[in-house]
Amino acid sequence: MATAPDSLALSPRQLSSPMRIVFLGPPGAGKGTQAQRLEKYLQVAHLSTGEMLRRAHEAGTPLGQEAACYMNAGQLVPDDIVVGVVVDRLTEKDCERGCLFDGFPRTVPQAEALDRLLADRKIPLDLVIALNVSESLLVERLLSRGRVDDDPETIRERFRQYHQLTQPLLNYYSTRGVLRQITAEGTPDEVFGKIRSIIDAAR
Repeated sequence: MATAPDSLALSPRQLSSPMRIVFLGPPGAGKGTQAQRLEKYLQVAHLSTGEMLRRAHEAGTPLGQEAACYMNAGQLVPDDIVVGVVVDRLTEKDCERGCLFDGFPRTVPQAEALDRLLADRKIPLDLVIALNVSESLLVERLLSRGRVDDDPETIRERFRQYHQLTQPLLNYYSTRGVLRQITAEGTPDEVFGKIRSIIDAAR
């Protein structure tokens, strides 16, 4: 039986090596749940793109205000603004022990910008973990949530957009030898067990 994430004991060895990880997964793959578990397991900063943009806006930063203009208009925030917000966030103290990128990068240009950013700081990107779930199961999961915007046609369009953006990203990271893909169709504990095995093997 998998150990509950809240009770995981972290040894000094685990905490001694900061890790920077990109976390990828389509809607309904359980990425949010697993990102929270991984954040606790590694005790690193969880960098969600949406949260970073909201924080920047609430703080009244120029980039945050500019990002808000796009978000309020229902438009995607341009890459240069997103990357700028990430740059600002990485300077905060809680990122010194490592971080988990959730929702960033979404495109190859963003991935290239992240690589340049980390290279400038002489810190590596350790892993990219992608959660894979069959489309039929993802549709079933999302429909079971009962949200108004989760109808089959809308869900499939979101998958189409995700795969269109993400497949080149997977190819990009695969060539760099940092990509690890797992089947995320078991229980949350089973999926986290796979993630933890990948993390422990890389440390």
